[in-house]
Amino acid sequence: MLIDLSKPFRHPQTTSNEFETKVLDFIKEWFSDSETVQIQSSGSTGIPKVFDVKKSKMLNSARMTCDFLGLSEGDFALICLPVEYISGKMMVVRSISRKLKLKIAEPSTTPLQNIDEKIDFCAMTPLQVENSLDKLHLIKNLIIGGAAVSETLKKKISKTLKISKSQTKIFETYGMSETLSHIALREIFPDQENWFTVFEGVEISLDDRDCLKIFAPQLNSEVLQTNDLVEINNKKQFRFLGRLDNVINSGGAKIFPEELEKLVKQNIPNEAVFLGIDDEKLGQKLILIIEGEIDDDLKSKIYNLEFQKSFHKPKDIIFAQQIPRTPNGKVNRLELKKLIKK
Repeated sequence: MLIDLSKPFRHPQTTSNEFETKVLDFIKEWFSDSETVQIQSSGSTGIPKVFDVKKSKMLNSARMTCDFLGLSEGDFALICLPVEYISGKMMVVRSISRKLKLKIAEPSTTPLQNIDEKIDFCAMTPLQVENSLDKLHLIKNLIIGGAAVSETLKKKISKTLKISKSQTKIFETYGMSETLSHIALREIFPDQENWFTVFEGVEISLDDRDCLKIFAPQLNSEVLQTNDLVEINNKKQFRFLGRLDNVINSGGAKIFPEELEKLVKQNIPNEAVFLGIDDEKLGQKLILIIEGEIDDDLKSKIYNLEFQKSFHKPKDIIFAQQIPRTPNGKVNRLELKKLIKK
């Protein structure tokens, strides 16, 4: 289904599936007299919560992204993320704000499967991108969020798009429900940037734990305190190191699992997640969960990697048929830890 939001909205009589109905219902809600809409957090790092957000703040967020990407009235956008969450809602709001033509594709791991036309703007998760490499050249501007983009995926993207001589621009996002999607972008194709750059009107700083603080009054009147450990390059750039919640304390040594996952995923194609599980001697024992069938060669390859510290090497490697994810594609570490304990 294609909705032309450069024209007055009229709710179609029929829809093809439940997702189209949800998107259209949200558009109808948006044009209601209410000044707010409800947002649900993903729950990937804690208990999911629902809160009200002013439409005016969401329009500010939409403008920031559309201006950065140079989107114009009549451009084609594709929504393939759940509209229950901020990621999907903001794709709709951006389309309304900039009067785009919005194509609706049911969220799946292969969102471009039935897409053959050019798309000016799309947001996807890393897993969706992984399964859409052969059609990425159709997209002019792609933002990837929901989880970190692995080095392996970056290489696949670069190799695929260089062969097709594509003009596609791809960015990794940083944000959360409370910042109404992203407040910073980092280009990963055609150039690979090391630092996230925040939008105009967004101020960043560190607390005494070296965690990121965000002040974006156009999006949220409060100073947002994150549990994200970062390194700040200047007032507008930062590098993500890992979540404080995920830090593993093993034998008194602090281990950042995201940094280790980055190393491992440079060398294997599988999803890989480091966890700390309770251990009488160490406090927490470092283990690695690999998504896929048991593979002794893969296990040997990981044990032979050059980890920066000896205690960065996992004490155990476990293979899982499927790593649990939230509905918007993020690895659900809480559920994974429960699964491993069974």
